[in-house]
Amino acid sequence: MAKISAAEVNKLRKATGAGMMDCKKALVEAEGDFDSAIEILRKKGQKVAAKRADRDSSEGAAIAVVNADANKGVVISLNCETDFVAKNDDFVALANDFAQLALNCNSKEELLAADYKGITVEEKLTEQTGVIGEKIEIGAFKTLEAPFVGSYIHAGNKIAVLTGLSKAGDNAEEVAKDVSMQAAAMNPVALNEDGVDQATIDKEIEIAKDQLRQEGKPEDMLDNIAKGKIKRFFKDNTLVHQAFIKDNKQSVAQYVADALGKDAEVVAFERVALG
Repeated sequence: MAKISAAEVNKLRKATGAGMMDCKKALVEAEGDFDSAIEILRKKGQKVAAKRADRDSSEGAAIAVVNADANKGVVISLNCETDFVAKNDDFVALANDFAQLALNCNSKEELLAADYKGITVEEKLTEQTGVIGEKIEIGAFKTLEAPFVGSYIHAGNKIAVLTGLSKAGDNAEEVAKDVSMQAAAMNPVALNEDGVDQATIDKEIEIAKDQLRQEGKPEDMLDNIAKGKIKRFFKDNTLVHQAFIKDNKQSVAQYVADALGKDAEVVAFERVALG
């Protein structure tokens, strides 16, 4: 049996994140060959991944990042099974690494195939599944391009948001962050009324009509009153029409126009939430 030094075990641990005993066992099995030991640990990860494929991975870290030109952003989630793992510093660091890689990808599939320190992201996920003992996967993958893109990550990495603005400006970063915080806190269903799908509108109209009937309103008045309630629904649930959380006397759209100029507007947002 090959004699394995503590330095070799530590080198393998740093390369893979696996526990000291797992690294030592892999090196012993590989008779001291470093690359073979890595392959042994990856195969262990594949076995663990297969066993946990049907497990729920609703915890994790949501990360939003923006490129150097501030005209493209990506928001992803690295999902796991427990909040304990989600809060681990190494797990969050890995999520941030993947998010940076995602800036150069157009889909989740491209990200999974991207190179991460000599292996693919997908292979790294399998490896970490073996190391951590939980199902680890890329959950959400959303990109946003606009003249200016800003981001916000809520404390604990449970919510991450991107906001696209129609123009840049001296305080565009602050404005985009404020709007992203709004989206994180208020969870709008769409950017504006045009983005609300018809099924949602129909459902809200029926809810409104049912409420009005219970209040004893005449049937021939229901349609007009329901239309008014839908306008209120748009005001409360679409991002640009919501009351701005830092100053509820103005809407989000008014805040952006005041801060960046009357022709400035929010053109898009992406929100990812976990847990």
